[in-house]
Amino acid sequence: MAVLRVLCGKAFDFLKHMKSLNRKDRKENNAKYAKKDSENFSEYQMKNLLLGMFLLTCTVAGSAATAKEVSYKSGNETVQAVLYMPQGKGPFPALVVIHEWWGLNDWVKEQASKLADEGYVTLAVDLYRGKVATTADEAQKIMRDVPDERADQDLHVAVAFLKSQPEVKKDRVGAIGWCMGGGYALDVAMQEQTLAADVINYGELQADPADLKKIKSPILGIFGGVDRSIPQSDVNKFAQQLKSMGKSVDVHIYPEAGHAFENPNNTQGYRKDDAADAWTRTVAFLAEHLKK
Repeated sequence: MAVLRVLCGKAFDFLKHMKSLNRKDRKENNAKYAKKDSENFSEYQMKNLLLGMFLLTCTVAGSAATAKEVSYKSGNETVQAVLYMPQGKGPFPALVVIHEWWGLNDWVKEQASKLADEGYVTLAVDLYRGKVATTADEAQKIMRDVPDERADQDLHVAVAFLKSQPEVKKDRVGAIGWCMGGGYALDVAMQEQTLAADVINYGELQADPADLKKIKSPILGIFGGVDRSIPQSDVNKFAQQLKSMGKSVDVHIYPEAGHAFENPNNTQGYRKDDAADAWTRTVAFLAEHLKK
């Protein structure tokens, strides 16, 4: 096991050389940033594919959670997901985990597994129907082919799926997402009146007061101060609107961080200390609202 951990560490260190930036790009005028920051990703994609299964083994080896592939019906379609179960005796609080614009890749699965190790049943949902992008152009195309209505329906049923599990505390279900998934995490907060906690990591923000009034859950927002796709002024406006409505919101802006600063695969924008602090804030926020 010690040898495996050393090899895993070296493998994850190698992936830090991969040049890719995960970026929310629903709006057309943000597409150029994601494409520019990810333009050199293709030179690493073969190495990434070769390492994928090994890294998944590393994740499992270092995790106490158990994982299994599951599926559920969403309208006339079937959604695939990975369900992570903590060790110990439930019932447990639970989280819907929402991927970036790349799709349900190993990094997002790792986050779901880590959260399960914190004592949550986590459901990592695949909004792309099995597709995982390896270039910015591909990610942009796949994302734009996903209607927001379909994704919101998939996530609505994901919440219901978790509540149907005997190991889950039905009144302690939350959501978390990054980049594109951060925007959808906000959608979940607006459409799920019983949601108990919601974490938005540099996701697109809504400003319509009628939509924001629907939010019942506490919100944690994590953003970069120099994120060109989500201006700091938009983040401040979002927080002020929620506070004026009496909503529970905690927004933290990391002044020198850009977009996707929590993901080590974003070698140009990854900020180790900020990412560690964001994770600490996330764990504390979720414990406060889902474990009480």
